[in-house]
Amino acid sequence: MRLLVIEDNIELANSMKKGLENMNFKVDVSNTGEDGEEKASINEYDVILLDLNLPDIDGIEVLKCLRERSVNIPIIIITARDDVSDLAIGLDNGADDYITKPFQLLEVRARIHAVIRRFHGRTNPIINIGKLKLNPINRTVYIDDKEVVLAIKEFDILEYICYKHPAVVSSEEIVEHVYDENFDPFSSVLRVHISRLKNKLRNAQGQDILINIRGKGYFLCVE
Repeated sequence: MRLLVIEDNIELANSMKKGLENMNFKVDVSNTGEDGEEKASINEYDVILLDLNLPDIDGIEVLKCLRERSVNIPIIIITARDDVSDLAIGLDNGADDYITKPFQLLEVRARIHAVIRRFHGRTNPIINIGKLKLNPINRTVYIDDKEVVLAIKEFDILEYICYKHPAVVSSEEIVEHVYDENFDPFSSVLRVHISRLKNKLRNAQGQDILINIRGKGYFLCVE
């Protein structure tokens, strides 16, 4: 999953980026509200982590602006403010959750997974699609109770396609959600990762279950 951290404390922002990337998230960082608004408007993120105390624009105003622009992805407020009225204003203006500083990254990870599940209309942390079972927390995949061992990016791609199931997911969508802003759109990396993923799923199931519709994208066909 791809995240945007909007946090003016550069040391904290970099620490969050490093820690969340170690948890296999892809993380972009903005240190101002203006830059954060711009990135959130042109890129597709799965969750935005938004600090309220920004140097140029108050975080609540950033939140309002994003919702007015129909940026409807989950937004988690991260703040040192513990005033209930401030947090209520944030939730009333479209925030999906909040966490107060100081915090542990394990709590942040849990809240990220929770808002992603709600956003996709899921309550069970385990994704079950036919015989396929994907656990986003411990990053395991099973088909018919047989583990399918995937590389990091292979898992990321499958996770996103599972969240979007039964929709057809385009290559462009996968790039937006699985890679960060430094990804080269002309690279063949995505095709290589998908090819390896398809082969591993085929070997586990005995038939193709990750299907490609030419010119449209990919979807899962699992009994």
